[in-house]
Amino acid sequence: MRPFVFVNIAMSADGKISTRERRQVRISGNEDYLRVDRIKAESDAIMVGIGTVLADNPSLTVKSAELRERRRAAGKEENPIRIVVDGWGKTPLDADILHKGSGRRIVAVSQKAPQKAVDDLGKHAAVIVGGEETVDLRGLLEELHRQGVRRLMVEGGGTLIWTLFEQGLVDELQAFVGSIVIGGKDAPTPADGTGFLREEDFPRLRIIEAVRLDDGLLVRWSVERT
Repeated sequence: MRPFVFVNIAMSADGKISTRERRQVRISGNEDYLRVDRIKAESDAIMVGIGTVLADNPSLTVKSAELRERRRAAGKEENPIRIVVDGWGKTPLDADILHKGSGRRIVAVSQKAPQKAVDDLGKHAAVIVGGEETVDLRGLLEELHRQGVRRLMVEGGGTLIWTLFEQGLVDELQAFVGSIVIGGKDAPTPADGTGFLREEDFPRLRIIEAVRLDDGLLVRWSVERT
């Protein structure tokens, strides 16, 4: 058993999530920020890869005081469990995700992570070890389900998202498409990684809804199972 996994991303009209220098860009507007805060508050956990932590230093906290209060009223922590997929234990010990806001943190590492890094991270978060050189994502999701996580939000980055798709671990994709063009063959996309070689391996999506939001478009797809 594993949680329901949905990916949430914002991308430019040409399918980029940041510049070629991996510099964070404002793609969506206030309406989408409010939407993201709401779906964050509705999730049991939020997961990102180590690249996102190093590039953006996110806290992944719920920003709205009202939404935090709703979570408390439901007997939950103010913030969902925050998870970093970090095969080699490179999460900085002063990273915002480890310190800002209340709630549980998890860092998932592989067996290749240095023991000192595991011990140091263990002072700030629960550390889950799984996988020889990269994190065993399927095993991680099964462990999260055992810990009560039923709805998992994935916020990036492209390598983690592609790997989850490649392993058949994504149930829904939510994408805000902004009205800008970033360009650049080296600019990251929502699903980087090595990519699929055969068309028959491409994940197939079905549109759930498409609505205008801010000056862009919000599209939700479900992932079809073969």
